[in-house]
Amino acid sequence: MDHLINNINEALRLEGIRESLKNGKFGIEKENVRVDYTGKMATTPHPGILGDKFQNPFITTDFSESQVEMITPPLHSIAEVHGFLETLQDVISENLTDELLWPQSLPPLLPQEEEIPIAKFGEKGIHKEKYREELANRYGKERQMLSGIHFNFSLSDRLERKLKKANHCNSDLESFRESVYLKMVRNFMRYRWMLIWLFGESPISDPSFKMKSLKTGKKSFMSCGNAISIRNSSMGYRNIEEFYVDFNSLEDYKKSVSNLIQTGKILAGEELYLPIRLKFDEKSKKISHLEVRILDLDPFEKSGVSKNRLYFTHLFLLYCLFTAENDKYNEAVQKVAANNQDLVACHGLNSELMLMNFDGQETCAKKMLNELFSDITDFARTADLINDSDYQGSIADISNFIENPDQRTSFKVKQRIVEEGFINFHLNKAKQYKEESEMSSFRFHGFEDLELSSQLLMKAALRRGVEFTILDRCENFISLSQGDKTEYVMQATRTSLDNYSSVLMMENKLVTKKILEKGGIRVPAGLDYQDARQARSDFDLFEGKGIVVKPKSTNFGLGITILKENKDEEVYKRAVDIAFEHDGSILIEEFISGREFRFFVINDKVCGILHRVPANVKGDGEKNIRELVEIKNQDPLRGKGYRTPLEKIRLEEAEEMFLKEQGLCFKSVPKKDQVVYLRENSNISTGGDSIDYTDDIHQSYKDIAIESSKALGVQITGLDMMIEDVNQPAAKDNYAIIEMNFNPAIHIHCYPYIGKNRQLNEKILDSLGF
Repeated sequence: MDHLINNINEALRLEGIRESLKNGKFGIEKENVRVDYTGKMATTPHPGILGDKFQNPFITTDFSESQVEMITPPLHSIAEVHGFLETLQDVISENLTDELLWPQSLPPLLPQEEEIPIAKFGEKGIHKEKYREELANRYGKERQMLSGIHFNFSLSDRLERKLKKANHCNSDLESFRESVYLKMVRNFMRYRWMLIWLFGESPISDPSFKMKSLKTGKKSFMSCGNAISIRNSSMGYRNIEEFYVDFNSLEDYKKSVSNLIQTGKILAGEELYLPIRLKFDEKSKKISHLEVRILDLDPFEKSGVSKNRLYFTHLFLLYCLFTAENDKYNEAVQKVAANNQDLVACHGLNSELMLMNFDGQETCAKKMLNELFSDITDFARTADLINDSDYQGSIADISNFIENPDQRTSFKVKQRIVEEGFINFHLNKAKQYKEESEMSSFRFHGFEDLELSSQLLMKAALRRGVEFTILDRCENFISLSQGDKTEYVMQATRTSLDNYSSVLMMENKLVTKKILEKGGIRVPAGLDYQDARQARSDFDLFEGKGIVVKPKSTNFGLGITILKENKDEEVYKRAVDIAFEHDGSILIEEFISGREFRFFVINDKVCGILHRVPANVKGDGEKNIRELVEIKNQDPLRGKGYRTPLEKIRLEEAEEMFLKEQGLCFKSVPKKDQVVYLRENSNISTGGDSIDYTDDIHQSYKDIAIESSKALGVQITGLDMMIEDVNQPAAKDNYAIIEMNFNPAIHIHCYPYIGKNRQLNEKILDSLGF
């Protein structure tokens, strides 16, 4: 063990190790009790809309049917795992009817013990129910309603191999790996009191909350004068007695746990409520990761935990790995560590708190805290993490807490409880977080770099328990899997449902047009060009006529110019040049009057229809067009790169040309309430507004959309149709199909500017058989 320690300390100086410290796998498990709007625990069954709790890998229940458990998959960064957790919070909150997620580790208003429902998992999960019934008998149902955060962590394979090489270890990698994880556990157990002092968030329970004593069996009110974490105290989520498990080797650890089970002290390994656990792969039975179990829910965070808190916990674990062990990890050391945990949990708000060091001397907690934090910051400096942007903020937070203990959020929690009452404070926070979840319901936090349609598809998959993997982030390429079924999806709508030739046909506007014409479906008349000079010279053929100039193969409205009157030859020529900048072939077609509508077709069914209003601003008589655009673009629903429901309005050449046709420019000041359009084409991708028309359009147009998708043999398409009057049935001259898209955005139908969410992310999953 000493040989391992000395070499690991030296290892930080070796090439490649410092660079690997941030790498690893991170995961979070979190419990929240469901409550009604009065703060009473919900006794309703786990909502079916959240999927099968026995099979959903992301959303299940903990002890009680009323206790939601969120589980992230192992991810490569803390930012991603925190975002995933926040998205789980959003998805659950959005789908709870008249219920909220309780943001405190200590329970809300509980019913009588016999009315607390144990989680039900059906016939396949009957063993889970029986285990929970045994726990209820041993500990009481109230104790099982305590909730918290479990932070999962594993080192990267690269770092493990680098450390083994630095250690000159002759044993196999797995044996070395066990030694590394056991060392982390031992030091974590020694110094765990620090995390409770910093992050304890359960200082006071509601006066109505009484819990059975593990020693006497009598129920009493839970209180501790200067408590910082009742949940982590001897009164909280603990075993009937303190168990001292041997972590000096994996064999000794397994023997310790086995002995506890054989003597009937615990039912199974998962009943061992240690502050940190070794976790094992179900198939290989090898150590897979560590599970930190002492983080309380933070009522001031929607997700229950901040990123800074997770970064510091990770730093703390790395410190536990790299710091030397100056004493044998025996029962005497464990007793000191356990006693320090209880003292901090029950009296952590006391500035005069005394703890015991491992030399058996009573020492001021503040002194021990300063020394430990100094060691951690020294380690962070040596490891090049002290100034890392991710860890810098967390270190600054901890430094502030140590210098100003009353700045800890535990003090603020206690103060707000005293001012507002335990139930009211947490209930108001729960309501606030539900509103915030609903406001950000279109985001998959931590993955905002993906297109919004991809984020929405992932959110729908998460709710259903469909596992997903991002295969290529830049291309928005993901795999979806459930059981034995796997599907691959690009940009949310490019799926196995459509064959390659159908996609190519939609990509080529000329081919699309010819196929639709052959099927008796009206499309705009016009000419196609491969020669820019020829197209530029044909102004006389189109002069004075409304035309659309567009590339043969493009998407998102790129390179398209609409000239309603076409009187200026220079403007016409520039429109031709813009189209050729996006493709080697272009189309010049007649301008079809009417309004443009986007039909979204899935498997021969119209699932959504939008009227897209071109980018526009409304005048106030004072500000110019540029200023009005800047104000409208401040809407949080507007962004760039299809990661928000609406796109920001651009002020580029196409907009300038369109304004010029109206005798306007960016500096023009519109009259009050005058609506000025900056583009003729109504694509959302160019700043347009979306209005849902799915239920307000004549069926004959829906039939034409389905006929068009069948003509090209496509299952998913976004079809653009010009219509004179949506209330009149389709005729030969009152509509035209102007485009069919092979990867249409779904977010515009899910979050229209005006209208109903058509849940196209859910319908895509339906069509794929999930």
